[in-house]
Amino acid sequence: MRVSDKWTDYELIDTSSGERLERWKDIILIRPDPSVIWDTEKKNPLWHDAHARYCRSNSGGGHWQVYKKIPDVWKMRYENLVFNVKPMGFKHTGIFPEQAVNWDFASDIIKKSDRQLNVLNLFGYTGCATLACLNAGAKVCHVDASKGMVAWAKENSVESKLSDKPVRWLVDDCIKFVAREQRRGNKYDAIIMDPPSYGRGPGGEVWKLEENLFSLLELCKTVLSDNPAFFILNSYTTGLSPSVMEYMLGTILIKDFGGKVSSSEIGLKVTQTNMILPCGSTAIWQRN
Repeated sequence: MRVSDKWTDYELIDTSSGERLERWKDIILIRPDPSVIWDTEKKNPLWHDAHARYCRSNSGGGHWQVYKKIPDVWKMRYENLVFNVKPMGFKHTGIFPEQAVNWDFASDIIKKSDRQLNVLNLFGYTGCATLACLNAGAKVCHVDASKGMVAWAKENSVESKLSDKPVRWLVDDCIKFVAREQRRGNKYDAIIMDPPSYGRGPGGEVWKLEENLFSLLELCKTVLSDNPAFFILNSYTTGLSPSVMEYMLGTILIKDFGGKVSSSEIGLKVTQTNMILPCGSTAIWQRN
């Protein structure tokens, strides 16, 4: 398992009974996590002294139960990057801290490249991976179907002092966008994608991972340059194993581009137990 262990502003303090106890800079949050199926003793006193807890509803969704006043928005830093964080309507905060291990991987390849890499970030969310690539010296095309998420990503670029870097911010359906890029003949040296299990594009287009992922990967292959550097595929979808994603990437990319494919879970260290909580799956193709 690959572990994101360079954070100072984020800490996964403990896990128990379907929940995470987390520190987001100075704010303590309790959020649900369906992978936490154990019922261990909650020894840490912060379980009873959190700022807020996200409570799920039996009818779907949920709400934040606030115990202490928290800011509407606050800032968190990861190395040279700064992000705006806020509690959202569906338990999220705008950052998936475990993804930092993928930001570091992409940054390392970009910094070592003998050319400026052109990166396509699909389902780009609040732009954390985009900012990591920009900071490392790449130019990036950031695509997400949500206007609000793209606006948030732009705000993060300002906070990180990267707004003057070569980036395109696009609100678009990812599949339609890649199809247009294919017709235009535009090419990218690297692709990052974190597709949802289910979603809708800005025009009401329905996305179902199990039905659309393989065809999207095949489509993305057509917009890779002749000498691509890497392809990162991440997923939180239950039942889509790292090995399955590795197989798909290998089937699509190795024949034409060579290179190698690897896959793993990604995770976060739990301070209370010194163990690692699995938080998602990633498959990576890289040139060398």
